[in-house]
Amino acid sequence: MERSQTPQGNRTSTVLGRRLGGELTRHRLAAGLTQGQAAKVISASTGKIARMESGWVPMRDPDIRILCELYEVSDPAAVGGLLELARVDRERRKAKGWWNDFPDLGDMREYVTLENAATVIRTWQLSFVPGLLQTPDYVRALALGNSSREHADGGQRVVDTRLARQQRLVGQAPLFLRAVIHEAALRHLVGGEDVMREQLKHLVKASQQQNVKVQVLPFAAGQHAGMGGTFNIISFAEPGAMDVVYTETAMGQLWIEGGDGAAQHDRLFQRLVASALSPADSQAFIDTLHKEM
Repeated sequence: MERSQTPQGNRTSTVLGRRLGGELTRHRLAAGLTQGQAAKVISASTGKIARMESGWVPMRDPDIRILCELYEVSDPAAVGGLLELARVDRERRKAKGWWNDFPDLGDMREYVTLENAATVIRTWQLSFVPGLLQTPDYVRALALGNSSREHADGGQRVVDTRLARQQRLVGQAPLFLRAVIHEAALRHLVGGEDVMREQLKHLVKASQQQNVKVQVLPFAAGQHAGMGGTFNIISFAEPGAMDVVYTETAMGQLWIEGGDGAAQHDRLFQRLVASALSPADSQAFIDTLHKEM
């Protein structure tokens, strides 16, 4: 299932909500029913059914049970899975996280909430160091170099946001991060030599954490599977929450939720891992670049 994020008032279309809505839509279509017919049995408008199926609003357990009965979904495990998915989605929508203190997150808000709930993130980067591994000066240089935004505070707000995100790599249940980074990203002089020297040093140190694995895809690898663009694969522990692929395009954000799309990106990432230097050789490679700079 592939969707782009579209704002709609104060509502938020969440990944789990869209997953739940997609499952109910599939059952409705299999039963040969319209949104209007579904709306009638729960005493709602057709518009509400449309919003539910698109993940824009949280779903109530009674509505799910009634719709499952209408759609002739009788398997207790299937109904229970939908109810559990709805419960997790409602809890996540109500959760108060650090991102509530950063109203200027904009389009990144949904991503950071997913990042906060994820257990594993696999990332492929062509042009810059992954955000979770960036130093403050590197972040600031990227922010100030982005001509599409103005940073009256010298980019400090962006730095604060990035540092808050990086807390997921520490603590009792840290996120597991596996990053494949192209050599080009390590040679771009973001912020100048001093900034890059410190960034490379930090990258070596971070890659020594048990929950962080970094591999470098060198120029010597030649053509490779990831030349089409970068992406993140986000994985969760909750039942029913499938892998989500996130990527940024010239037109905005793109989400691919489960299915063949996510599976294809998983295979693509494995090909990149196979083409890259081993984690140990990657540490040595980055350390050499650091010392040469």
